[in-house]
Amino acid sequence: MSIEVPGSSPRFYNEDLAPARSRKWGFYSLFAMWMSDIHSIGGYTFAAGLFALGLGGRNVFIALTAGIIIVFLLMNLSGYAGQKYGIPYPVLARISFGTLGANIPALIRAVVAIAWYGIQTWLASRAVIILGLKIWPGLESWSKGNFLGESALGWIAFILMWAVQLLLLRNGMETIRRFQDFAGPAIWVVMIILTVYILAKADWHISLTLPGTESRWGMAHAFLAAVALTVTYFSTLMLNFCDFSRFAPKKKAVFWANLWGLPVNFIAFSLVSVLVTAGTFVVYGEYIFDPVEVVGQIDSVVVLLLGAITFAVATVGINVVANFVSPAYDIANVAPAKIDFKKGGLISAIVALVITPWNLFNSPFMVNTFLGAVGAMLGPLFGIIMADYYVIRKQRVVLGDLFREEGYYTFQSGFNRKAVVSFLVVSIPTIVIALVPTMAVLAPFSWFIGAGLAFVIHWAISHNDPSILASVEAAIRAETAAEAQGASVAEASAIAGQYVDAAAPTAGPDQAEPAAD
Repeated sequence: MSIEVPGSSPRFYNEDLAPARSRKWGFYSLFAMWMSDIHSIGGYTFAAGLFALGLGGRNVFIALTAGIIIVFLLMNLSGYAGQKYGIPYPVLARISFGTLGANIPALIRAVVAIAWYGIQTWLASRAVIILGLKIWPGLESWSKGNFLGESALGWIAFILMWAVQLLLLRNGMETIRRFQDFAGPAIWVVMIILTVYILAKADWHISLTLPGTESRWGMAHAFLAAVALTVTYFSTLMLNFCDFSRFAPKKKAVFWANLWGLPVNFIAFSLVSVLVTAGTFVVYGEYIFDPVEVVGQIDSVVVLLLGAITFAVATVGINVVANFVSPAYDIANVAPAKIDFKKGGLISAIVALVITPWNLFNSPFMVNTFLGAVGAMLGPLFGIIMADYYVIRKQRVVLGDLFREEGYYTFQSGFNRKAVVSFLVVSIPTIVIALVPTMAVLAPFSWFIGAGLAFVIHWAISHNDPSILASVEAAIRAETAAEAQGASVAEASAIAGQYVDAAAPTAGPDQAEPAAD
């Protein structure tokens, strides 16, 4: 259920992109969303992988703690913006890039998401294959052929996981919310069971000194790199967390869900991941960094069944959060009159299938160069969008004009050239830092460098822009009128506009639907 915008254009408005009126993502749903995102194969291996930087156990956890606190603070920026106005990421990007220019940051985010959507779906199918071979050994012959780089069994497992995720589309974000409410806690239960099992098999004697290489540029650099990589790990969601927070009934729900879901939950899960990894050395004689392989070592069909299903669900969970919702909105933003959230998600899923993600994953050029270059652009996008919204506009937006042909966010034919220039100027050196071997010492910090430079440059060339100042004044008038009449800020802002002569609604406050949890 969305807020109607008088005078909206079908080029910019549909029910899914419109400001949300229904707000059912309370504290628990957002907290469960973070559990689904973090409790994944990637989240499991990330913490243990930091030991490769040459840090000891104590320094790894200090770095993880520092990094996740930074993530918590930055994630709140995107979350609060989405919650205040009820808008998804591509609509938030219209504020700084323009009604048409927003397709630049939206499609960049979509490319990254779709590629990893396919890769994560394929990784989840590995758990299905292990389970299938354990229960039906006769399937071994199905794993020998090769069609477009994958066996018949691999194709069946991949299509199965691909189809399961499509089922989450049937009722849009509400189905996704209900899935996350279940998936996040379920994975925690299995991880605790796995941890107790491994530690018991190791007689409760393990060493937290995991293998790692000697730090190439010293301990200080390794520590800061660990902090920076923790932030970079969440860089995609720092852009589009508003896709979820837009459905939160209150700002404090976003704050508390982020606090418990990010610093507290992430540190706890990282500890569990390291304990299991350390325990595998004692039990199996080698460090196993992949939880699916750990489960595969257990000689129990019941445990294997439970573990394989759980890690498949875990991968689906992070895929939906990080790689499914975002491109669904991003692609819908290209042609709202023809593409809604469900169609955008279907297009994303089809593209993820066509690219045969296992070939993508196994190609160093595609993963390290292409996706690395696109990923390096995420920092500049974050810097521009947050500088524009928080510093230049001071969180004041004329919501209605984000959906109209003419208004404060039309700029030059729908593009804010200053934002585009800021993005291009910063993206080039950021990509160089991320990819050129001679810049390897700075590579872990490419997100911070890009975000910081873009923030400063965009502020410098835009903070005195007369059109921006005028839009801020109009937004203040609309919000002041809404407060005086006890009306919803989003409702009042949706009615206001540069070429609209309207006051705040005279009805009582727009009551968001109570959270379902």
